[in-house]
Amino acid sequence: MRRYWRVGVALLVVIGLGGCFGGGKEAKEYGKSAQGWYDAIQRSIAGNDLEKADKEYLSLRSEHMGSALLPMTMLALAQAHMANEEYLLANYYLDEFLKQYARGGWAEYARFLKLKASFLGIHDINKDQKLVAETLSHCQSFYASHRGSRYAPLVQTMIVRLEMAQYLLDTDIAGLYDHIGKKEAAEIYREKTKKFIYKPEQIEDPEGGFLSSLNPFH
Repeated sequence: MRRYWRVGVALLVVIGLGGCFGGGKEAKEYGKSAQGWYDAIQRSIAGNDLEKADKEYLSLRSEHMGSALLPMTMLALAQAHMANEEYLLANYYLDEFLKQYARGGWAEYARFLKLKASFLGIHDINKDQKLVAETLSHCQSFYASHRGSRYAPLVQTMIVRLEMAQYLLDTDIAGLYDHIGKKEAAEIYREKTKKFIYKPEQIEDPEGGFLSSLNPFH
């Protein structure tokens, strides 16, 4: 009887230790320092596991709301999602950043990244007409108020290429209205093209997609 009791106690100890060691991995998923979460996020980004990095960011934010590492983490995740062509997620982090850190040099960089994400999100100028117009307007606003910015030359390049895209769109729409006999509508779009300095012979209609020819970041 005593023998069975000792065996039972031994089994309980083993089970107890197994529970402790088995839960060790799970325990590491919370309670890290801000630096620990930041390092984990950087490892996940380097391994292109952005879904894991997103979850780790939520832990960092919930456990260390006042950490100085939060803004850098948001920008790092925004850039990582942009590199993966996940522009909506990139914009989520940039919007979160600007809600909390609307002033300072990094805010200007975040606003530039938002323009870049919108620009890179244009895949077909015919299907993305609204995005072309909105991105052009936002780029023009940024350039008007940040002419001395280090990002101004790239934004100016985006403006030129978006204006070319808008010119091509308006010209094509005018031609379509001409084709179906709606001369008045065609003239409205032809008037729109007059605000641009470009001429048809100056613009090479992009082949193989808008970004392949007009993307200043390639």
